[in-house]
Amino acid sequence: MLDSLKQVGKHIGRGLSRTWENISEGWRELVHHSSDALTHFNRNKDEERDEGGAGSMLPAFRNWGLLSGEVEETDKEIVVRIEVPGIEKKDCQITIDGNMLYIKGEKRFERTTHDSTYHVMERAYGTFERAIPLPHNVDPDRAEASYTNGVLTIRLPKSKGEKGRTVPVS
Repeated sequence: MLDSLKQVGKHIGRGLSRTWENISEGWRELVHHSSDALTHFNRNKDEERDEGGAGSMLPAFRNWGLLSGEVEETDKEIVVRIEVPGIEKKDCQITIDGNMLYIKGEKRFERTTHDSTYHVMERAYGTFERAIPLPHNVDPDRAEASYTNGVLTIRLPKSKGEKGRTVPVS
């Protein structure tokens, strides 16, 4: 009897291991095919407590959000547009290093009342960082960034320079 229970336990363990491997592989494929638009948000413990019980079924997935974007190239510049709804422009930091553009920011969780319970929590909050490879070297000293209607637009004039710079958001 004990041997048959051990065999059942091993069989269940192998099945769970295969299931977890399939879920992990599916997650990796989703991240790969999202062209890095799927962004991880790091949250602090106070924000998680404030949410009540929201998202307790899949806690690992609620820290991810889409920051969809596009990189457009003309003869003179590269234009990067990233959708960052709910993020204040003062909470965005842009850095250019060689042919890489780094966007860091924070989407703050603000609760208007503390006597409620969230039943759906699909929005991601916290700090994030996106690294976007640029198709051409740019002149960071002439780069400009603007923020309108939840879209961060970064204009990067082409250049042969390699130095880095932080770009203020206007």
